[in-house]
Amino acid sequence: MTYQSQQRQAWHAFKLPLLEQSLDATPAGLSESEAVARLEKFGPNVLPHTPPPAWWQIGLRQFRSPLIAILGVAAVVSVAIGEATDATFIAAVLGLNALIGGYQEWRAEKSTQALQQLLQFRVAVVRDDEVCEIEAENVVLGDTVCLESGNRVPADLRLVSAHGLEIDESLLTGESLASSKDPTWEGDVQTTVGDRRNMAFAGSIVVRGRAQGLVVATGPATHVGQLALDVMSAIGGKPPLIERLERFTRVVAASVLAAACAVALLGVVLHDHSVHEMFLFSVALAVSAIPEGLPVALTVALAVGTARMARRGVIVRRLVAVEGLGSCTLIASDKTGTLTCNELTVREIRLPTGERYEVSGEGFVPEGQVTRDGYEIETGGHSELARLACVAVLCNEADLHRRDGKWIWRGDAVDLALLAMAHKLGWTREAGLASHPQVNEIPFEPERQFAATYHQAEEAVDVFVKGAPERVLAMCHWEPTPQPNEASHKEVLQKVEEMLRLAESMSQQGYRVLALAEGTLPARLDSAQVAPEPSDLIFLGFVGMIDPLRPGVYDAIRECREAGVGTCMITGDHPVTALAISRDLDLASEPNQVVTGSELAKMSPAEMEAAVKTARVFARVAPRQKLELVDAARRVGHFIAVTGDGVNDAPALRAANIGVAMGKSGTDVAREAAELVISDDNFATIVTGIEEGRVAYDNVRKVIYLLISTGAAEVVLVVLALLAGLPLPLLAVQLLWLNLVTNGIQDVALAFEPNEGDVLKRPPRPPSENIFNRLMIERTVVAALVMGLVGFGAFWWMLRVGWSVATARNALLLLMVLFENIHIGNCRSETKSALRLSPFRSPFLLGGVLIALLLHLGIMFVPLGQKVLHVEPLSLTTFASLWALALSVFVAMEIHKWIWCRRERCGNASTKGFTSVG
Repeated sequence: MTYQSQQRQAWHAFKLPLLEQSLDATPAGLSESEAVARLEKFGPNVLPHTPPPAWWQIGLRQFRSPLIAILGVAAVVSVAIGEATDATFIAAVLGLNALIGGYQEWRAEKSTQALQQLLQFRVAVVRDDEVCEIEAENVVLGDTVCLESGNRVPADLRLVSAHGLEIDESLLTGESLASSKDPTWEGDVQTTVGDRRNMAFAGSIVVRGRAQGLVVATGPATHVGQLALDVMSAIGGKPPLIERLERFTRVVAASVLAAACAVALLGVVLHDHSVHEMFLFSVALAVSAIPEGLPVALTVALAVGTARMARRGVIVRRLVAVEGLGSCTLIASDKTGTLTCNELTVREIRLPTGERYEVSGEGFVPEGQVTRDGYEIETGGHSELARLACVAVLCNEADLHRRDGKWIWRGDAVDLALLAMAHKLGWTREAGLASHPQVNEIPFEPERQFAATYHQAEEAVDVFVKGAPERVLAMCHWEPTPQPNEASHKEVLQKVEEMLRLAESMSQQGYRVLALAEGTLPARLDSAQVAPEPSDLIFLGFVGMIDPLRPGVYDAIRECREAGVGTCMITGDHPVTALAISRDLDLASEPNQVVTGSELAKMSPAEMEAAVKTARVFARVAPRQKLELVDAARRVGHFIAVTGDGVNDAPALRAANIGVAMGKSGTDVAREAAELVISDDNFATIVTGIEEGRVAYDNVRKVIYLLISTGAAEVVLVVLALLAGLPLPLLAVQLLWLNLVTNGIQDVALAFEPNEGDVLKRPPRPPSENIFNRLMIERTVVAALVMGLVGFGAFWWMLRVGWSVATARNALLLLMVLFENIHIGNCRSETKSALRLSPFRSPFLLGGVLIALLLHLGIMFVPLGQKVLHVEPLSLTTFASLWALALSVFVAMEIHKWIWCRRERCGNASTKGFTSVG
């Protein structure tokens, strides 16, 4: 039998004798020799995984950008025509970009390769008719595995025997409650994973009880192994920035090539220049047009965004994912552990009289109040609640206490929720046991549907019971009548039916409902005696428990909605529970608004796309259906971010445009599949990630605008000089100095620009929108024409009045540096006046401008700089005149912003708020 044949079998539907025959297994277990043979045949019980990338692979990853490819071609051409200086400049840029980006990704990658931890432990198996402990990776097909409370399941098991077995399968199914197991259960082939009660799955944890099971699948053939394979094989969605940059780069490449060819043709045809001369000239033109400093500036902008997001709880594993959250249009979130705490909490108490009490607080930390109609119930101030709290702490096996200022807990989620509730009413398990020592118990088993503990009182034994409502109510007596008759019996039945209806109504609200009762035995009882089944009990009330929302989640989803980002819940949990949570989040209010996994299974791809457009809650969803939903969302045009913490979320995390895993409670598999990790497990942190992502994208656009507009100005300058028959206005090395040094310093500083303050008040950019939208195109054309025309006019005038070509180039180079210094102020906002943005608001930018200007002025006085760049000092008068000319780009852009905002009617407070100057 191969791994492939293992995974084809519906082991939960097999009869045990046939299963043992198929696996060639016996009650005495495998022999050691047979186990060794099977280990050699099938391989170790380890999950499939991708080896971590080497440092050189991370480095090579930095050269995959199309923009990097264009610069590489420019460097090769420069070498081919003998321009070694140009090639050296470009190579230095590429190396610096790879160094910065590679270091950031290497740091993030170091802590993400932990997939194997799910199966690194020891396990008890039966071999040669003896129980022995072996490494989990040595478990083989047909082994008999022994499980007990606290064990992690090493492989997929078909249960042979079990006693009170409950297993936490939340990492696979999303269910926050432990699943009760029954070896005698029989199901059909189509039964979903969460409902296979005779199976235990690899990676899940035994919460209570003990069992034995036959290994039916190991390693890649296990359910978790198949999910790991899905993660490895899934084609991840591209982050929005990558898609937009690819489109942008194709436009830049085509534009530069067309412009260079056109200029070369004009020079040869109209001005009788040689082909060789015009080829060199075209290369210089291409160098001026290509934004050589863009890769470094983008990497720095994303690295700055990474640091800012890390300070706010979002860890970035891939630099390009920084702005992904800011561009996403839909967040598909898991429920358990993401929107909710994954810690059961008592929310409601109902007494037999119908009185309703609300319990505040989230999770197992016993902080909160018990209230009725908004008024707090004082500790010890309500006898019926005190009796109910007494049962809650004494019929309990969990431990909840404070240590070193922190709450520590251990045990079943239901028991912990009861302890937390009792703490809020002033009761603790330690104090209860001190006054009511336990003498016997009946532990909870799924077949019984209740648990009971017996405690010694002064002259009797008190019995405290919790369990399923219908089971506990059947053990209670109601209003004893001196002379029972048919009428009184009917009254009792009506009372029981009333209580059952009350429990059902609580269940319909998404609560897990437990009934609590107490009674008395007249005789003494000790632990050596068999505890009698409780009867003639007094019903104390119901408690309603639910996995509550995380604090701040409701506000976070509301803020996402205001920011134009939709949210949908995709969970493996029950539809009733999903609906209860979605009501609290304003995602859905009626049962018909919840789409179930069984409904998805019947949908065609087109029907699933329609469901993604309208539905916001999906329940009882299998992992592969979650993957299909993500693919459907991408097909209908969403940039989708998927959040999750379990193994069942991993394939969808990998396939999404942006995968967001939970850092604390999340599994290693989920973190491995994601680009971003939320360190505090709080969905609300995603909103801060959206904010920082949008700031990062804004800064990327600002950097691109600065570089493209100044590069385009240089193209305009060169083309006008060519058409006018003038010498080349700037040398290739001077163009590189402008693009890589003076502008390079400034564009890196621009990457540190802070939030403009309104990023969450505007919708996400449409997925189909290019980086160069209408506004960017208009701004680039205006700025390029103003700087190009003023620069050409100044160059023409200087030659006209008798300046030498070298002197005119020297002055023109300084003018272009001053243009860059002033134009960066225009780049700080697309619509707000530069005068409204204080230069001291961004000290990095102010420092970058001053350094760039002082560096250029300094190089004019250094002999080496004078020789390489062909520059020399200029008079103060000339400097002042050039500075006055450079102010023209500021005036032009202020006029354009005013016209744009008038045209787009964005002068009110709900927009980007441009206020005209003067």
